[in-house]
Amino acid sequence: MAARELRIDVPGAGSVTAVRSDAARATWTFTYAPGAGANVRDPFGAFAAEHLPREGVSVLRFQFPYMEAGRRSPDRPAVLEATWRAVLAALPRGGRVVAGGRSMGGRIASQVVAAGERVDALCLFAYPLHPPGRPDQARIEHLPLIRVPALFCSGTNDAFGAPEELREAARLVRRSRVHLLEGADHGFAVRKTSGRTREDVWGEALAALTAWLSGLKAGKGGR
Repeated sequence: MAARELRIDVPGAGSVTAVRSDAARATWTFTYAPGAGANVRDPFGAFAAEHLPREGVSVLRFQFPYMEAGRRSPDRPAVLEATWRAVLAALPRGGRVVAGGRSMGGRIASQVVAAGERVDALCLFAYPLHPPGRPDQARIEHLPLIRVPALFCSGTNDAFGAPEELREAARLVRRSRVHLLEGADHGFAVRKTSGRTREDVWGEALAALTAWLSGLKAGKGGR
């Protein structure tokens, strides 16, 4: 099914662009936000929107107000979180929702879910555990408050969190799984000598998501 563009109102911040790609018989909707430097058309999100509907997963991707306005600097955390809440509120009721995204987009999703926003699962691609070289600034305080299953999917060469650091952080979430992308960096790029392309890594990441979702049982904590 062709992608449909829509607008979502964010209280106090105008409206943002979202793009919905529906599966014919959707079992899940993956609500996706890109990283800090990307917009609603980011390549990984577009790849997910093309491939996941074939696996029965609809995709709703969106951008934050600062990208809508053409600014480089991300909005204040309160605005980023308000955007996530507005997007989740705009979803049709009744379906199973996995919220997440890449880097900052996923991090903000995890924060609103930890604060009580209701979804069925979280998928955090390239979770920015800490700024490069600053493990003392780990973004973990909210993780123990997450009450839904969470998938952490990052590269083994991610400067924002080494594999063991990511595993340790994921243990703070009661129902979590870690999938490591061998040789991939924070942007999911790999060296040419690996014999793989970035698209190969994207495919592995999405396969990890769909396999994980297929194993999740319907619970009472969704929307």
